[in-house]
Order: sequence, then C-alpha cells, then structure tokens
Amino acid sequence: MSDYLSHLEFERAYSANTIRSYRSDLANLRAFAEQRAAAEARSEAKPQPEPEITLELLRDWLWAASNQGLSKATLARRSATVKSFSAWLSRTHQQAIDPAARLRAPRPDRSLPRVLSRASMQSIFDRLEDRASEGEELAQRDLVIVELLYASALRVSELVGIDVDDLDLDRRTVLVTGKGSKQRVVPFGGPAGEALVQYLHRGRPALLERSAVPAAKGALLLNQRGARLGTRAVYTLVSGLLRELPGSGPEGPHAFRHTAATHLLDGGADLRAVQEMLGHASLGTTQIYTHVTTERLRQSYLAAHPRA
Repeated sequence: MSDYLSHLEFERAYSANTIRSYRSDLANLRAFAEQRAAAEARSEAKPQPEPEITLELLRDWLWAASNQGLSKATLARRSATVKSFSAWLSRTHQQAIDPAARLRAPRPDRSLPRVLSRASMQSIFDRLEDRASEGEELAQRDLVIVELLYASALRVSELVGIDVDDLDLDRRTVLVTGKGSKQRVVPFGGPAGEALVQYLHRGRPALLERSAVPAAKGALLLNQRGARLGTRAVYTLVSGLLRELPGSGPEGPHAFRHTAATHLLDGGADLRAVQEMLGHASLGTTQIYTHVTTERLRQSYLAAHPRA
C-alpha cells in the first residue's frame, strides 16, 4: 500500500485529497480482509493466514459496504481504487494475476448540480460588498473568495492554493493549479478585480501582520491568524451564505463553480472554452452543464408555453 500510494503521489502526480481517499479505501479493505481471515481461522482452529486479494474478497467487501448503506458513488470510488491498486500489483509483478479486472460496481447516480439564479448571486454579492465597504479585513477577504469562485469557476482547492504572484491584475487573470498538478490561466471580471485591489491594499496587509508563518507571506488568502486559508473555512463561509437562499441542494463552494459554468453557457459561451476554463480533462464532464441548461429550458417551457 505504501509503495502504491507513493507511486500515485510522485509518478502520477495525484492530488493530496485523491491520495487520502485511496489510502482510506485500501485501509478499509485491509481491515475487512484481516477480520475475515481471523474469523475463518477461529472456525477452523488454525493459525490466521495472511489475507490475499481475491475477486471473492473484493465482492464481499463491496457487498458489506452496500449493506452498510454507503452510496453508489462511494461504492464506485472504492471499486475504482481497488481496481487501480490490483492492476498496479500485477503490473509490478507483485501478484500473478489481476483479480479486480472482473470486478463490477454500480454506476454512481449522476444528479444535476445546484445552480443559483442571477438574482441570488446578486443578493450574495450585495451582502458581501456591504460588509467589505466597512473596511474589515475578513469581510474584504470573504468578498474576494466568492468573487473568484464565481468569476473564475474555481475549485476550492485551487482557490486556497493561489499565491499573490499568480495574479495578473492588468490582464485580470490568475494562474491556478488543478487536479493532477495541471496549471491553467483563467480570467476574472471587473468586480473581482476591484475586490482584489481593495483586499491587497488593505485587508491582506492587516492579516499578514498577525502571521507567525513565513510561508504564508506568498499566500493570497489568509485566515485571521495570518496563515494560509484552508478549505474548511471556505466551506463554512459558503454554507452560511447559501443556507439563507431559497432552494435545496449542496451548500459547498462547488455550487458557485456549477453556477458560473451554467451562466456562461446560458450566455452563449462555447462548450470547449468552458471546458478549458474549468480545467476538465474530458468534454463529457463539461457537458453536464448543457443538461442543466436544457432542464432549465424545459421547466421554462412547461411553465410558459400554452400547449406544454
């Protein structure tokens, strides 16, 4: 497991979050295999054998997870994890065959992402701008957070990883590092640029004075102690903002990314350009936003057309 996770980190350049998920899944499989081997040893009054990866073991593992009520998405992820691990073991000649090659898992349900209306987004910005106008440094930072999540359709991990040197205020672009350590340059608009200027001139210097961490000096977004802002703080901020709005669905930062992509397509943006902006490796991933747009059109049709 340790060698495999090192392979993912240094050879495949997987993100820390992805490696954390793989490590958790494999640790769960190992615990399941050890428990089953111990039970078999007790029933046969024999020494406990070393657990082996077999197709039967993997099927039983997923079946047990399903009975625990885990979602189809989690089962699919676990299946993908162990298939990748087993293939690597076979490829590096650490096991003779690849038992996971025949493993099947349920396809995750693909639900449409939450998309906020333009009016809802404007209400969020009105509230944040009112708070930021009072000059409080955290309020100025919070406005920058939401501006960049929506203006540049960023992932939360990309957002908190931005350094000041990654910004080009003249061209209104920012260099971000996405999944697989792939970098891309994305634009942001005038309001986001204005929020950044205010924060860089007033809010960030005030937060930086509290910093006891030299490495934080390059970070764009800082917490109240002057250290680089973490993803959990962004989730807390966004959850509080979205909870006050009508509608249901996820209340995380990804809602702003979904909303930005949908609004771009609604406004006539090219699908390929949106794919590049979002940093999607596959156009198929971006196409879910065309489904959102189509569904919104259908709902409008049903509500407005006399022969609907």
